Order: sequence, then C-alpha cells, then structure tokens
Amino acid sequence: MKKLGFIGGGNMAEALAHGLIQHKVFKPAEIIVSDVAPERRRKLARALKIATTDDNAEVVREAGAVLLAVKPQTIDAVMAEIAAELAKAGGKAAGKGKLFISIAAGVTIARLTRGLGKRARVIRVMPNAPAMVGHGMAAMVRARGASAGDEAFALRIFRAVGDAVALKDENLLDVVTALSGSGPAYVYLFAKAMADAAVSEGLPRELAIRMALKTIRGAEHLMRESKREVSDLIAAVASPGGTTEAALRRFAEHGFSDIVAAALHAASDRSRELGRGIN
Repeated sequence: MKKLGFIGGGNMAEALAHGLIQHKVFKPAEIIVSDVAPERRRKLARALKIATTDDNAEVVREAGAVLLAVKPQTIDAVMAEIAAELAKAGGKAAGKGKLFISIAAGVTIARLTRGLGKRARVIRVMPNAPAMVGHGMAAMVRARGASAGDEAFALRIFRAVGDAVALKDENLLDVVTALSGSGPAYVYLFAKAMADAAVSEGLPRELAIRMALKTIRGAEHLMRESKREVSDLIAAVASPGGTTEAALRRFAEHGFSDIVAAALHAASDRSRELGRGIN
C-alpha cells in the first residue's frame, strides 16, 4: 500500500509532495494523488514520478494516510465520497487505521469528523503559500481520536516545506489563518506599494521591486536573528529628524497599525464563517 495519498492535486499538494520526495521522507512510489483535472495529473506524474488518478476512492483504498487538499467549498462532497468508500469496508474496519489531514481553510475538526466518521483520525492544518518555495509556516491541531504519533507524522510532512507547530486550541487556527495563511498576500501588497511609490519617484520598476524584496528579506532576517525588541530595531533605523521618522509619522497619521489589525480581524472572521459552512 502507498503510505500517503492526496485528494486534490493543486499547488499546495504539489509543493508538499515535492518537499517530501526531496527530503527523502517518502519515495515517489509511496505517494498517490487524485485530481479532477487531467492536466494537473499529467503534470504531477511527469514532474514528480508519482501515481495519479481521477478516483478519490482509489486514494482512500491505497493510502494509509490521506491529505485533504481541496477547497472548503467542496470538502463536504469529497468527504461524503470518502465516507461511502470507508463504509464498504464494513463494521469496525471502516476508517480503522486511516489518518486524515485536512488543509481546507476554516473547516473545523467537528465538521471533518462528522463528514469522515467517528473512527477516522483527524488532524486539521493551516499551511501557507511559501511552502511552495520551501519556506512555509503551518499550524495544526489534532482531534481527540488522533494520537501523538499521528501529530508527529503530520509535523514531519509540513516541516519538509518549512516550519510547523502543533497547537492545543483549535480556535487559534482562525487567527493563524489570518496571520500566516493569508499573511503572504499582505507582504506582497506592501512590497508592491513600496515599489510603486519608488517608481513614481523615478526609480526603474525592475530595480524598485528588487530593492523592496531585498529590504523585506534583510529586515526579516535581522528581526529573527536579533535579540533586540522590535521597537528597538525600529528606533535604530529611525534617527530623530530623519527620513525614516518622517515616513513612520505618516504611517501613524493614516492609522497603519489599525488598518493591519482590521484586515487581520476580517480574515479571522472569514475563517470562522468558512468553518460554519458559509460560502
């Protein structure tokens, strides 16, 4: 039997499969992916040398652990299909020994357990897009029926494409979704805004983008490696009466921190809505 199956072969599934193979966590022969799109199946089979199928039930039959990489809007239909396949095993065998790891944003453990059946071992994970370049950040919570070993297995999967942490409180996954799940888009927006402003001042666009990205990367590295408080790092750049102080004053005048907080709260609220099945 193949050890790991993916239902949904999109960008995140591809990134995870690639990371797992690259770090020798799994061999290509130990992974199977289902997807409705023939072109995705062809691409995955060609690039990663893994088995692909258009049959979700085949993944459930062959894999000891199944990663659900489908959109929250379609996960109920997918779970119904999975539950029907598990039921074919009959009695206590249905779902026994089967671990399901879901990366569907906002879909709660309770909803996953209802859809997959009480015997299914469930872990809910919130990854993010930088996993596609090996710098992801994921947080996860295991259901009561999942073991510490299941959690360790899931951590190993997501650490193959970055970092991952286990949480005890599922409610925290809504803010994790807003922070690290949606967060890359905020950084892209900020980088674009900085580059656009520099272009309006006469800097060539290619150079403006290059400098904005390098600045963000350098600041991230210094903030992570430094033992100083963030406020001290800001003060170290913002000399009294200088250019940085002028910029920070304008940020404050326009409520920059309040805007960021409002955006994060909106994303958290939307995650909760998705958890309730509100499309």
